[in-house]
Amino acid sequence: MNLERFIAAKVIRFSRAQAGYQASSPAIRIATTGIALGLATMILAVAIVAGFKREVRDKVTGFGSDIRISNFDSNTSYETVPIMVSDTLLNELRAWPGIRRAEPFATKPGILKTATDFQGIVLKGVDGDYDWSFFRKHLKEGVTFACDSAAVSQDVLISKILADMLGLKCGDTFLSYFLHDEIRARRFRISGIYDTGYTDYDRLFVVVDIRQIRRLNGWDDDAASGLALTADDRSRVETLGEQLYFHLVDKTDRAGNTYYVRSIEELNPMIFNWLSVLDINVAVILVLMMAVAGFTMVSGLLIIILERTRMIGILKAMGQADGSLRRVFLHIASFLVGRGMAAGNVIALAVCLLQSRFHIIALDPSTYYLDAVPIHLSFAAWLLINAGTLAVSMLMMLVPACLVAKVHPARSIRFE
Repeated sequence: MNLERFIAAKVIRFSRAQAGYQASSPAIRIATTGIALGLATMILAVAIVAGFKREVRDKVTGFGSDIRISNFDSNTSYETVPIMVSDTLLNELRAWPGIRRAEPFATKPGILKTATDFQGIVLKGVDGDYDWSFFRKHLKEGVTFACDSAAVSQDVLISKILADMLGLKCGDTFLSYFLHDEIRARRFRISGIYDTGYTDYDRLFVVVDIRQIRRLNGWDDDAASGLALTADDRSRVETLGEQLYFHLVDKTDRAGNTYYVRSIEELNPMIFNWLSVLDINVAVILVLMMAVAGFTMVSGLLIIILERTRMIGILKAMGQADGSLRRVFLHIASFLVGRGMAAGNVIALAVCLLQSRFHIIALDPSTYYLDAVPIHLSFAAWLLINAGTLAVSMLMMLVPACLVAKVHPARSIRFE
């Protein structure tokens, strides 16, 4: 152990001894508490916002897709102008680098009616290649249905909100009415009930066999409202969307329809603009918390320097250089920062674990699209927060440590 580290260790032990074995001196407690609370707040802010963005995006893409290809003439309603989906186009898209899945879908607005009530709905038609993982994750009762047999399935998935509103349960049947030149009625059977917590979509979508919508609209067997594409890497969705847009811009289907490629951000600009604002909030929190933690450390180290003024004077009188004394207090600061960061990590990670397991803090799904505060903390984000806190704290410690050079030996030895 070198001289500076030895003196720093003695100072810390003496401060502990003064306050007893179970606590440190007030200066050390204040400094470490500031670091711990600041770091815990930063980790929790990043984890909550990252979790919130991931959960909301998962639900939006679960009902839709990362990238959608539709008819250029389609409007923004769920009553769409179809495109003709050939096997050649499907195989080309499925082989496209960065695209994991490509599935046809169709939508059709209608009215769900029971003996006592009715509700506006949108049928979302899927085919036999549909990936059910999203709805299976949120399935509360029953099972998903198969739509790859020769017979058109009469089964549907409805949300828990719709089931509760209309008094329906698994196995029940209901009538739905649709307008296409004339009013048409279809009877469906509920095979499963899902609940995503995204109330805007839950109260709207009923999942059916795509062939039901084709029959209602009088479409050919290869017609669909569009193609839903799932990307391997969400960070590349915008890039993939641009590539596909320019690749398909001059192509048409067998009916002469032009393809229109849009990403999930373009389809839901209000939601994703709102999520982008959260990044600004996190940046503000990080800056404020680092400033608070840093200034708390500065004040704590200043108090320790004032408490050790006589010691500084004696060491200077014995010939210890200013640079060596600065390193003594930087060692003390590093101990305090390390201790505070350890406590902050324990607090933050414990809260993250408890919230992710037990959903202690609940939310109103109608406002936040989620029923509990979400948590998602990547190792890279955790490492960057810790590294940034350590770097900022130690840089700020250089200011009070430089005050050691201002201490005059003769005056400081008489200092009380």
